[in-house]
Amino acid sequence: MALKKYKAATAGTRWRVGNAYAEVTSDVPEKTLVEKVAITAGRNRQGRRSMRYRGGGHKKMYRVIDFKRDKKDITATVKTIEYDPYRSAFIALVVYADGQKKYVLAPQGLQVGIQIISGDNVAPEVGNALMLKNIPLGTVVHNIEMQPGQGGKLVRSAGSSAQLTNKEEKYAVLKMPSGELRKILINCYATIGVVSNSDHSLQSKGKAGRNRWLGIRPRTRGVAMNPVDHPMGGGEGKASGGHPRSRKGKYAKGEITRTRGKGSDRLIIQRKNGKKLATE
Repeated sequence: MALKKYKAATAGTRWRVGNAYAEVTSDVPEKTLVEKVAITAGRNRQGRRSMRYRGGGHKKMYRVIDFKRDKKDITATVKTIEYDPYRSAFIALVVYADGQKKYVLAPQGLQVGIQIISGDNVAPEVGNALMLKNIPLGTVVHNIEMQPGQGGKLVRSAGSSAQLTNKEEKYAVLKMPSGELRKILINCYATIGVVSNSDHSLQSKGKAGRNRWLGIRPRTRGVAMNPVDHPMGGGEGKASGGHPRSRKGKYAKGEITRTRGKGSDRLIIQRKNGKKLATE
């Protein structure tokens, strides 16, 4: 991926670092694979605000992504690499040998004209999807299923990947992007490679207006509110507001948010801090 540093022609471009979209080959989506999504502006079905600081934004269409990769043993040719407004990674439009078109997550190195395939006995090459039990140790993967046939749920954001470190009788052990070691059923599917657009986190919007285009409204700091509105509000002058916490009083730093005794705890071998081990 290539980044584009803008000249300081205006205040909005002075700090802007954007995406050059060097990998993108088309800006017109496939009409049969897009759907309308209602813009809620943070309102629930009763019209009441359930999430603050949402509203406005540019119109966009949802691209239907094939996370299951369930067309087995049929080769697909990459037709275009496209931008997706609903995710940080790029997507690829593939055309199967039987003529069907689908969108898939585009890994790094995938180019127009390359053929990919999904199946139980396919080569572990970039873009191919196969069971974890058939993937060599040390391979980096993405779009990982948590239950067989469910479709990829893990490791789907730009530049992310997990590494297959071990295989046991029933489980494969993956090192997640956070550093966590986790067991996944060995019959689950995963796609080979690293998710595209790896420099996404290095971009800089440059101005507040770009956030408005994304449907994000200005956020009010808790310390700028009154005590009735926020636990960190009030005080004379620029008071610190005490320990950082949310509007409802939940600590923002250091508090464990994972549910205690969660069923999947037994599948976690080592947490990202290296302290917690699974108990058999």
